[in-house]
Amino acid sequence: MTRTSFTVSDTFARELSSRGDEVLKAVAQSAECKVYLRGDEVMLDGDDAQLESARSLLGELSALVESGTPLESQTVEAVTGVLARNGHAKDVLGEVVWRHRTTTIKPRTANQKLYVDTIRTHTMTFGVGPAGTGKTYLAMALAVAALDSRQVSRIILTRPAVEAGERLGFLPGDLMAKVDPYLRPLFDALYDMMDGERVTAMLERGVVEVAPLAFMRGRTLNDAYIILDEAQNTTKEQMRMFLTRLGMGSKVVVTGDPTQVDLPRDSLSGLVEAARILQNVPDIGIIQFDKSDVVRHKLVQRIVEAYRILDEDTIQ
Repeated sequence: MTRTSFTVSDTFARELSSRGDEVLKAVAQSAECKVYLRGDEVMLDGDDAQLESARSLLGELSALVESGTPLESQTVEAVTGVLARNGHAKDVLGEVVWRHRTTTIKPRTANQKLYVDTIRTHTMTFGVGPAGTGKTYLAMALAVAALDSRQVSRIILTRPAVEAGERLGFLPGDLMAKVDPYLRPLFDALYDMMDGERVTAMLERGVVEVAPLAFMRGRTLNDAYIILDEAQNTTKEQMRMFLTRLGMGSKVVVTGDPTQVDLPRDSLSGLVEAARILQNVPDIGIIQFDKSDVVRHKLVQRIVEAYRILDEDTIQ
């Protein structure tokens, strides 16, 4: 057992000790050594490999803090993943996708950074993986940024109106009122990223369109940023219809979780089929997320993993 110590900046020390020392505890767990903070002095107890791991991790975290990124326990997990790929945390986690008032949207895992880069460099991108991995939220942020910089002239957001045990017919109102619960998460994300008055004005002018997937049939979507959310609930025919709506100057992002399909049991998910047959098509990127990319409550990671094991046991 060896002890080493070094001083850090006051700002970094405050971040390390925030939230009940959860960041310090996460560093200790990741590096498998003991980590103490006394004022602006960090002390490490462990063998040489553990100390080197802790030093590297703390160095990357310090660089993030200097770039203005606040720390939390999930940040430590993300940085550990970046280091495992021989990357630098600031390059992966320090990039701002969109900023609105107090909301700053950045990639929070290496896979999320890859997803952002893939969307930017490909005409069509599939984000496939469990809930809470930021698939739709990051795509929305990139769409808003593209509209703001006039790379596109409109945003089109769509979802299949597939029932998850509930019945549309029993909901009150006209068709749009009935499908509103399915589209509400997209509205919520928009209002996170722009002022409410601006969102309302854009919706009224058609600059932002939020509509059920059925409304896409027969259209050619030019100069638009198009996001298909919950794509695991598209049929093969619906997915083919949607993908062939792509027009000139447009970009498409398709997101979904193949483990949460609400289609009839004898129906193959259009997302599953498309991700399989389009994986080698040029200018189409497919990013697979897993439990390590979940950025919601840590319990969500455990739930995702528990259901993954259940699905594997069922298949066997």
